[in-house]
Amino acid sequence: MLSSPRLCRHCDDKLEPNPVLQFSANATLLIIGQAPGLAAHQSGIAFNDPSGRRLRQWLGITNGCFYDPQQVAIVPMGFCYPGKGKSGDNPPDPRCAPRWHHQLLEQMSQLKLTILLGQHAQRHYLQGFSTTTAAVQQWQQHLAVGVMPLPHPSPRNNIWLKRNPWFEQQLLPPLQQAVAAALG
Repeated sequence: MLSSPRLCRHCDDKLEPNPVLQFSANATLLIIGQAPGLAAHQSGIAFNDPSGRRLRQWLGITNGCFYDPQQVAIVPMGFCYPGKGKSGDNPPDPRCAPRWHHQLLEQMSQLKLTILLGQHAQRHYLQGFSTTTAAVQQWQQHLAVGVMPLPHPSPRNNIWLKRNPWFEQQLLPPLQQAVAAALG
């Protein structure tokens, strides 16, 4: 087994591997997203796009804090850009999370809050929710155990945000408080 997902080449049968993650055993906030987009793949920087700007606004943190691996770990469900699909990017490579997540999470003893972005992370880590909306609507139940499911911050989800105004009104203030508490 390889010692680091940064060295992983398991998806080279599909695309040019460029694992994108941010990790430190000392991080107190963990973001588990889907897979890097094209901009992140090209730059090697997670959430280096409009989704990242929106996510940082939702979390109420600066770029400096977000990109400090001693505070924030970013571990996607798929570490490499999965390529373009019919209606956006393809889903994350299903081999990544089973191969790497346990090994990485085992090292993170300081975690206080885990953010699960989008359906792929939520289906992997939460039980009993058929949709992202259903998981996010139960945010108080999840936050009580240090987990916060969120929709993916992609501009593609603007329609979801318009249909669910409670998300920004009711969920974002407690989310920002929880993030501030996790970051100390």
